[in-house]
Amino acid sequence: MRNLWSRAGVLSSVSVAFGSMLWSQRKTEPDQDSSICTAADTNPSSPYELKLVQVLFRHGARTPLKSIPDVMEAHWVPTLLEPPAHTHINYVVTDLHGGPRPPAPVEESYRRNILTGGTFPGQLTSVGMQQLYELGKRLRRGYIEESPFLSSTFSPAEVYVRSTNILRTIESAKCLVAGLFQQNQKEIVPILTTEAESEILYPNYHGCKLLKILGSHRWAESSTLPDIAADLQSIQNELGIASHQQVDFILIRDDMVARQTHGLPCPPALDSWRDTVEQRAVDMMCHIYEPSKRENLQLCVGPVLHTLLFNIEEKLQNTSFEPNRKLFLYSAHDTTLIPCLMALGIFDMRWPPYAADITLELYQHQQTKEALVKVSYIGQDQLIQGCSGVYCPLQEFKQALSAYALSSENYQSLCNSTDESTKP
Repeated sequence: MRNLWSRAGVLSSVSVAFGSMLWSQRKTEPDQDSSICTAADTNPSSPYELKLVQVLFRHGARTPLKSIPDVMEAHWVPTLLEPPAHTHINYVVTDLHGGPRPPAPVEESYRRNILTGGTFPGQLTSVGMQQLYELGKRLRRGYIEESPFLSSTFSPAEVYVRSTNILRTIESAKCLVAGLFQQNQKEIVPILTTEAESEILYPNYHGCKLLKILGSHRWAESSTLPDIAADLQSIQNELGIASHQQVDFILIRDDMVARQTHGLPCPPALDSWRDTVEQRAVDMMCHIYEPSKRENLQLCVGPVLHTLLFNIEEKLQNTSFEPNRKLFLYSAHDTTLIPCLMALGIFDMRWPPYAADITLELYQHQQTKEALVKVSYIGQDQLIQGCSGVYCPLQEFKQALSAYALSSENYQSLCNSTDESTKP
């Protein structure tokens, strides 16, 4: 088992999603429906009231998970990881029930390797911390300064913070909260996480047998597709990467983007390949997730989508254990956002940048109780596939996600359905 986890730490930016295996964005124009709620955020006379906000976001910039072999190395020195003072808050990491933080095998796998310069792979950097702090400030403008939806001081009764059990997502959640509340807190911020085997905030190839079967096949196949394989051979030749080295476009992109973000040198030969690397990495992900097959997206993010819908229903039915809860924060990964965007019908064939977010807002008419959902991606409103407008009637939104959302019971049942008819 140790071997399986250690291999996860060096795969690529999909290592979390595939960790246990080895372990359109569309900016929409305002439409007629948007006039219903345009003023709901800031106009107290609007008949629609903002009831709930849920934010699913990617962690900030980090050290690469593995350096491109046989090329000029970047120096990932410890000073790149120093936390800015304004990102400090008082927080505690617990399991989902408030108990001790569970073991973190993915994080442990990173710490068995050291990058040139002395840091571990996959660690949130100062740049990444600032990115999440800025995301928090953006949320603050929308939900505290422009409209008093949230209190100006953090309250765990009002805000739920959930993260994968990996240091970079935990620290990203912390930095977002620091930006959102400007370090104003009267209580410790609890950041909840869970065991790797039961994590739903990324495609869980360790906890789902069927996903492991399908994913391993698609993963192995993705680099052998004719166009991808031809380009990969060309870039290996140009960069001088030995033929025996195990590389792919996702690994190359991961290192390339990390260097660019932190102002570290890239191999000059890579300059003319940047666009190709970006496109081929996305092509690989599309092949791996194969969004045209509903089952694949169900296995990847079905439980996440179910959770988002469940939170909406609890709020509307007033059955939540925390009736004052207004904000759910989910700190996750690019491999979470990509299949979510695919399921929503808004994936734009671009890799989600560091600190990208999908935000769901729930509105309710104060007289008729009609409920509407608005989705944005990186601050831009989205027209969800199957919705009649940007402000989507709840029944339409539920119908749009019904093909992909899975309860825990249905998810486990599907994960265990590994007969011959389901194998690739």
